[in-house]
Amino acid sequence: MAGIAILLDLYRKNQSFCSQQSFHSSGSFSASAAAASAAATVAAGTPFASRFLFGYPKVSHCDAGAALPEDYISNIKRVSEDIIRNVKNLKEDALKYSTKEYKVELKPLYSAFELRPFAMTTLRSFLMFYLPLLEPATNVEEDDDDDFLKDTPEERHVDLVVPFKKSVKQIVRETTVVTTRRVLERLAVIYVSQRMAWKLLKDVPKSAIRKSQRGLPTTVYFFRVSRTTFRGHLLGVVAAGLVQTGIEIYRFFARIKDSEVSDRVNTTKQAKLLGKKVSGITIRCGASLIFASIGAGIGATFLRPSIGQWIGCAAGDLAGPIVVSVCIEKAFHVDL
Repeated sequence: MAGIAILLDLYRKNQSFCSQQSFHSSGSFSASAAAASAAATVAAGTPFASRFLFGYPKVSHCDAGAALPEDYISNIKRVSEDIIRNVKNLKEDALKYSTKEYKVELKPLYSAFELRPFAMTTLRSFLMFYLPLLEPATNVEEDDDDDFLKDTPEERHVDLVVPFKKSVKQIVRETTVVTTRRVLERLAVIYVSQRMAWKLLKDVPKSAIRKSQRGLPTTVYFFRVSRTTFRGHLLGVVAAGLVQTGIEIYRFFARIKDSEVSDRVNTTKQAKLLGKKVSGITIRCGASLIFASIGAGIGATFLRPSIGQWIGCAAGDLAGPIVVSVCIEKAFHVDL
């Protein structure tokens, strides 16, 4: 009963305050009610006989809503915005200084046997060996006019079987080179670092376009395109050298096998000839790689980046072995 009396007394005293000022929040009302309930509980728990000694307990009211400053909400908003802004800045810095990802895209292993590449290889091989047969005969006989009119032109027999065999061998050789390169690409991905594998398998014409958009000086651009072409063309040249070396080794063992039957082949001489041919293949492949890199840099500098790089690389690849072979033959009298 004492607790109820205290609650009623508190309600009368605070009635005027509540009519003049509304509650700031629901937390204010909850705090006041909690304080009043606590006071009532204390008063109810105090023995009646000891009240003359200790008196009634004093209760201090707490208005949590009224104690808040006016700019409290605005400060919370400002701090929240600052936190969000800092988080965004941290994300941008993380993306800016993050480790570069090297995406390696492998081509199919049997890409040489796809329709378009195989058709281009076949057409190029047949044109290489059948176009010389279309050249007219240039044998001019220096005779008298009467003899020239009396003579009937001789019919030239054209053998179409030999060029066909050479064309088929060329097709097999080129498809083997491309397949060997695909195998080397997979070995590079497995055994070298991801960064180096990405450089070896990079699309060089697209890389030349990206470099041209950076505004580099001419000499720097030439050097970087040549370096990128050297790396991107390396596996192709190595594959071609391996295939040619394999063909020469096959021919060597074929001659050795024939020598066991006829005893007309000198094994030591054939071994020296094999070493000479392997050395010539190595020199020609190195020249092809160097001249292709230089030609790609020149073409990308003076022509359009992608087309110029491709034309320069093809021209250097073709001219490099010829130039080096001629120079070595004239300087050292050695036929590669």
